[in-house]
Amino acid sequence: MDKNISEGWKAQLESEFEKPYFKKLERFVDDEYQNNEIYPPQNLIFRAFNSCPFNHIKVVILGQDPYHGPNQANGLAFSVNDEMRFPPSLRNIYKEMNQDLNIPISSKGNLDDWAKQGVLLINATLTVRANEAGSHQKKGWEEFTDAAIKVLSEKREKLVFILWGSYAQKKGEQIDSKKHHIIKSAHPSPLSAHRGFFGSKPFSQANKYLIKQGLEPIDWDLKHENAQRSLNF
Repeated sequence: MDKNISEGWKAQLESEFEKPYFKKLERFVDDEYQNNEIYPPQNLIFRAFNSCPFNHIKVVILGQDPYHGPNQANGLAFSVNDEMRFPPSLRNIYKEMNQDLNIPISSKGNLDDWAKQGVLLINATLTVRANEAGSHQKKGWEEFTDAAIKVLSEKREKLVFILWGSYAQKKGEQIDSKKHHIIKSAHPSPLSAHRGFFGSKPFSQANKYLIKQGLEPIDWDLKHENAQRSLNF
């Protein structure tokens, strides 16, 4: 496994790499990449961490698994490469953002502009086998990403944690709500988006909190593409 994680994150999580569970996970993941089609590409496993330095994080959005279709997963939760059709959850995220902040629907599926501003887009499981959702769950990734959330909760303050759906909310139970702002709603999946995700206004909520803390808000507008997509795409 490529453990080329940024120095700031390495300082916070280095002890995890030496634990038995991670050694076992590393062997499993290396074997999977050698013998199966695994997403994201191996050099992007830790992209969420490397795109968002530990001390620069303002917002954390928790996902579950990488996308398991060809050329979709790029190491950032909910994000796809720009040439890819938007998966349903990302489509609904954009619809809610449009309603919340009146931001036009961008043609960009890649959320790296958010990451560069301090939005940590982290999945609970960082790898997946092609066309097999959940195939790398319960192999050790959850313990590793729990450690990342725990160290953020303990060593940082005034972060916004956006927890969509019961899975993310359970994973976020360790977050210190006295130090951080937690936003909860239904998941943006088509199965649940109409049961509390639409209308939850997570983007404006996050920015209101950041501004109240004297911090620069996130520019959620992915406006670097001229083309825009219809809400009916």
